Amino acid sequence: MGFSARDSLLLLAALGAGAGLLMLAPLLRVPYPILLVLGGLALGFVPGIPHVALRPDVVLVAILPPLLYSAAFFTSLRDLRRYARPLSLLALGLVFATTLVVAAVCHTAISGLSWPVCFVLGALVAPTDAVAANAIAARLGVPRRLAALIEGESLVNDATALVAYRFAVAAVVTGGFSLWHASWRFVLDVAGGVAIGLAVGFVLRQIRRRLNHSPTEIVIALLSGYFAYLPAQAAGVSAVLAAVTVSVYVGWYTPELTTAETRLQGDAVWSILTFLLNALLFGMVGLQLRTILNELSGRSTGSLIADAAVVSGTVIGTRLLWIYPATYLPRLLSRTIRERDPYPPWQYPTLIGWTGLRGAVTLAAALALPLTTSSGEPFPQRELLIYLAFCVILATLVVQGLSLPLLIRLLHLEDDGTAAKEETKARIYAADAALARLDELAGEEWVREDTAERMRGLYRFRQNRFSARFDAEDDGAIEQRSQNYQRLRRELLDAERQAVVELRRIGRINDDVMNVVQRDLDLEDARLDV
Repeated sequence: MGFSARDSLLLLAALGAGAGLLMLAPLLRVPYPILLVLGGLALGFVPGIPHVALRPDVVLVAILPPLLYSAAFFTSLRDLRRYARPLSLLALGLVFATTLVVAAVCHTAISGLSWPVCFVLGALVAPTDAVAANAIAARLGVPRRLAALIEGESLVNDATALVAYRFAVAAVVTGGFSLWHASWRFVLDVAGGVAIGLAVGFVLRQIRRRLNHSPTEIVIALLSGYFAYLPAQAAGVSAVLAAVTVSVYVGWYTPELTTAETRLQGDAVWSILTFLLNALLFGMVGLQLRTILNELSGRSTGSLIADAAVVSGTVIGTRLLWIYPATYLPRLLSRTIRERDPYPPWQYPTLIGWTGLRGAVTLAAALALPLTTSSGEPFPQRELLIYLAFCVILATLVVQGLSLPLLIRLLHLEDDGTAAKEETKARIYAADAALARLDELAGEEWVREDTAERMRGLYRFRQNRFSARFDAEDDGAIEQRSQNYQRLRRELLDAERQAVVELRRIGRINDDVMNVVQRDLDLEDARLDV
């Protein structure tokens, strides 16, 4: 059946509202996940919006692999190794603590929830989402260590929480649970997921190193999460860990497998896809929210609000209570840890404690809850679990997310310059390598002496410019010279663009020619840091 005129207008209104939220995000300087959750909430109460439902298993399989892949692909393997101890306390210890505490509190405070259902809820709200927190931290500037911990935690705890979620859901569906069975299955899930991820990553690496076609390589990258997720799911091991592992593996080797063109195009594709998947998730909840609340009509509005406050408060409170002992107790008990990693200032755990924002993974797992148990009965309290998961996302994203900028300012946290120093060092080494290679090629007959000399001047200036950043007595003259040059270069590039567009306007060139020339100019422009 096709869309009626009314349905078309409703869809147009929803799309327009989504576009409006996107336009507001940069103006309000608010990360888009916060606006998406508010938009999804409002969407559910638009009169006439139809109910939309997907098969629960489709949500996890269709949406989660690319989200996991994109998050893990850009994660620093060096940072994961460097901060393995604090990350394990956050991504393993805190996930299990959150699951247990939320289960215990909900079993006591919320009527009608059995222990297995409470554990499902605890696992649902355990994983954090770094999208909003990282966007705020990057804009305001925080020490590199904090940014790495926020990002690394959200990556690893996705896998931990979703393994716990899988066991909890299985206990509800089958009606049975064995701690011994769950323990060895957990080890098998982890080992099997990592093994499949590594195997798939190795195969993809061998395939991609033989390719030199950007569209094909980008398509393979988009499907890589599925290539690991689906076999792991079929084998009964952690599909999430398989997707994360293949992402980290391929991400490490990507620089040697791809061309500059592929990387530029791929970054743009992943940025758009990640946003669309997040928007789809929040939109789906909005479209189902009214139906979910209707199913909860047996509960009073006051009790629903109270239940949401209890779960959200427990999630936030558990993190704050965990973070300080987890930060300082290991150092207090171990001299080796103290010497290798001294006590951080109290502002560090305070910020980490307040960045436990929930997002897409929690939402996807909630929507993926089965409709029925193995006996054919409806999955107990499914609508309530989805509602409570959405409320936790709403509370953490809106309350914590919107207050993060103020907290960062109150704690007087600022960028420690670590990333900038490493970038400067990398640019100096790159210039050194280019000069060394230029000396090797200077004797070739196709290298003109005047051309080689111009290139030497360019790279020596680049050496001097970046080396000056490590000179405490530098007066900034060379940096100012570079900035002035780049400002002039951008003005000239703008003039070139305007001339090319004018040629297209008067019919002297066609759109294809304009796009080719404009892309080259845009790439030059992108290299300028003014």
